[in-house]
This record gives sequence, structure tokens and C-alpha cells, in this order.
Amino acid sequence: MNEDGFLARADGRYEIRGKLTFQTVPEFFARSGTMFAGNGPVTVDLTGVTLADSAGIALLVEWRQGARAAGRTLAFANIPEQVRKIIHVSGLQQAFDIE
Repeated sequence: MNEDGFLARADGRYEIRGKLTFQTVPEFFARSGTMFAGNGPVTVDLTGVTLADSAGIALLVEWRQGARAAGRTLAFANIPEQVRKIIHVSGLQQAFDIE
């Protein structure tokens, strides 16, 4: 996997690495097409996210909506501080279940 990556793990777990920006979001979105197929909860681990902008946050919101439409729950694990700050500034704390 190169610097920016979308890695599917077992049991509905996904790992995101690299930048979630205007430049990379289209590729992440394209690779997440089957993320909500199947049953059970989905967890996206953001430990490896090194940078995010508003497009990255919009992608996370889109994934949340996709999970809801598929009748699945979605949790974000290990949200980096920089991403948390954008979520707070955007007023999206409730959408991400963070304080």
C-alpha cells in the first residue's frame, strides 16, 4: 500500500492511511464502494490519517450516511487530533459521537 491507503480488514474493519484531502477523497470514495455490503457493524480506524481537510470530513459524513442507508452501524476509531479539531470547528461532534 502506498502512503494513502484504504485497507479492508476482517469483520467489517477498515484502516485508512495518509491524507484525506480534496486530492485523495475521490480515490478513497471509489475504493469504499462495497464497505456497507453484508451485515454487522463497520469500524473505520483513522490512526494512519496524517492530514484531513473539509473534503475528508465530508467523506466521513458520506460514509456515515451510507452505513445508515444500508442499515449498518459505523464507528470511527482512533480519530487523530487534527481531524477532531475540524469536526469541532464544523459543529459535527454529535455526528461523530465525540465531545
